[in-house]
Amino acid sequence: MTLALEMFAISPATGKANLSVAQEALLAGKAAWLNEAHKAGLAVIPTIAISRAAWDALQRERRQHDSRLRTHWVATLFRLVGRDGVPPQLVVRTAAPSHSSGLMQGRSGLPAPQSEAEAVDPARPLARAIADAFESYPDVTEPERQIVIVQAMAEGELRLFLSRDANTGALGPAASNGSPFGPFPGGAAKLCEALDGLAGRNLACLVSVEGDVVRLLSARPANATAAAELEAAVDRVDRRSWTPREAVAHIDPSRLQQLLHPRLKAPETSNVLASGLGVSPGAASGIIVFTTEDAARMKARGRHCILVVTETGPTDIEGMRAATGILTARGGMTSHAGVVARITGKPCVAGVRSLSINLSELTCRIGEREFRMGDRITIDGSDGSVYLGALPLAQPHIGGAMGKLLGWSDASREVQVRANAETVEAVTTALSFGAEGIGLARSEHMFFSRERMVALRRMILSEDAADREKALEGLVRFQTDDYSAIFTAMQGRPVTVRLFDPPLHEFLPRTDDDIEETAQSLGLPVRTLKLRLERIAETNPMLGHRGVRLAITYPEILKMQIEALCAGVRSASGRQAEPVVLEVMVPFVSTVSEVVEIKRQVFDIIDRAGLPAAAREKFQFGTMIELPRAALRAGEIAEHVDFFSFGTNDLTQTTYGISRDDAPAFLSAYQRKGLYDFDPFVTLDQKGVGEMIAIAIERGKRVNPALKIGICGEHAGDPASLRFFAGLAVDYVSCSPYRVPVARLTLAQ
Repeated sequence: MTLALEMFAISPATGKANLSVAQEALLAGKAAWLNEAHKAGLAVIPTIAISRAAWDALQRERRQHDSRLRTHWVATLFRLVGRDGVPPQLVVRTAAPSHSSGLMQGRSGLPAPQSEAEAVDPARPLARAIADAFESYPDVTEPERQIVIVQAMAEGELRLFLSRDANTGALGPAASNGSPFGPFPGGAAKLCEALDGLAGRNLACLVSVEGDVVRLLSARPANATAAAELEAAVDRVDRRSWTPREAVAHIDPSRLQQLLHPRLKAPETSNVLASGLGVSPGAASGIIVFTTEDAARMKARGRHCILVVTETGPTDIEGMRAATGILTARGGMTSHAGVVARITGKPCVAGVRSLSINLSELTCRIGEREFRMGDRITIDGSDGSVYLGALPLAQPHIGGAMGKLLGWSDASREVQVRANAETVEAVTTALSFGAEGIGLARSEHMFFSRERMVALRRMILSEDAADREKALEGLVRFQTDDYSAIFTAMQGRPVTVRLFDPPLHEFLPRTDDDIEETAQSLGLPVRTLKLRLERIAETNPMLGHRGVRLAITYPEILKMQIEALCAGVRSASGRQAEPVVLEVMVPFVSTVSEVVEIKRQVFDIIDRAGLPAAAREKFQFGTMIELPRAALRAGEIAEHVDFFSFGTNDLTQTTYGISRDDAPAFLSAYQRKGLYDFDPFVTLDQKGVGEMIAIAIERGKRVNPALKIGICGEHAGDPASLRFFAGLAVDYVSCSPYRVPVARLTLAQ
């Protein structure tokens, strides 16, 4: 395209613009919207555009006393002149792809050039304004993408409005940023409807009201709440400007989280005390408490509280459920606090390195300030911020629009979405968000209450097989009832249960008070308990006596769990017509021999358990792939299982050689220095861990084409990771209940 064609009319005062494809490609920002509006026959103020290349060429030509391009420029300016032949005053505006604070504001009231030479003379108002507009573009904007528009000065009253309400999504005209808002002529509503159909997004519109005529001067994208975007998307489908598929494609899945949790009304006006990792979304405010007992007391009194601890463990579960939010000094996305908070829907900020706690004094320091129990703070689990005092919160609103959008997304989605859940409460939440099964029920998480923790600790601390079998009797009763209730709630949907996988350090007492209380509950002298704890202590418990290794060394634990599962299946089957769909998977395997041994023991029990025929027929046996060796030897493992489920948390940990609990201490430094682009425990590392998964799937399916593939790590709720999984031969993903809507929408896209 010649430089002469890079100065052209977008909406001439008379006639049509008739832009070429190349000219339209130059347009950005408000220029693009004005062009679309003019093509649609809407009233648009006369507007022309010039590229930076064309303007620079005009200036070179001026210095060389040439006039070939200038003649074309003057002819373009004349397209702003109406039928009366009187040149109007002019306005110069930038038209950038995105808004930037440094861009020149519209410069109006400029006199039309009195001669051809004045049209390019930088000492004259029009040319000076054009030059200033180009100079205001930030360096990051490519010069070939820089354009300036020149408009005829509007004669009517200038008004600003939004094409849709930023909070409700209702079609405008709607007030913008609290600006004065009075009645508009009917043309404004028609303009909003037409622009919305063209743009498919909320626009801030500057118009000229001339009697009953509303003429568009400028339009730029405007922010809207997630709820407003959702309502607008559904309304566009109802108005037939979008198809359901287009509505699904246009919504940012990560913004759905805002609709499921409370959020801060005005975070930008508040001072941040400290920052950590936002590991469970939503905002919460309340008084500071430091213990599970105090959190329970506050809840009983109807008061909101924030549980502030160094890190959480299984003994803190009741306090975490009682608290409105959780704040920890240590941990990250896959820490105990993060995992449990996401399951229960509680906001959580973890890894706040400036947080220190003095339990004896019931005080803590956050940054430079000291706080006592009873002081108020606010946390935002979406971005990891901690604020002083109780800030006002906006409560979530889940309307029919979300249900419609997710229903449309299900129509175009091929990968199933399950949930990680092991309580009836979590299962019910997951089902309400559209989960199609349970992809990970962590057996050991069923013991996160004080009474059950005593039973689990009695089993772990048993001295011999006889003691262990006695301790297991109590666990069987708990597990049978739990499994039966979950199977009943799921009504024939698949439930994948992971065999016991308790890293011992997460379940054993640590503090002196906790050790003393545990000794008393077990009927042991404190000294005896301490000796047993020393004997089973592990240097690196995350790579120690856990998962399949526990089942092989203590087969009575495996026997107890499978018998409890079978009892749960029989119990639930007696109450429902749908067959129970039970899937058992083995965690932390590294060799095919481990899988073969556990499978033999499991089927010995299953075949003698008296399961209903339909449930027995649907029973499946699989393994988790969490270790690099298992991924590499996936072919030989696949011969003996019905499915693989990739535990991406541990697979990331073992592939990188990074402890997920200790990673926050240095990963932020890696990201600041540009060594890592992202936290691999939040967004899947596609090049390393992703390739490991792809290799395992390919090798597994080559041997066993019917092999079912699942993903059950926290990455299954991360939009960027889900897009990668969608490109693999994956049958289902499983994430925490509150991330199920995000997964449904992302996978549809």
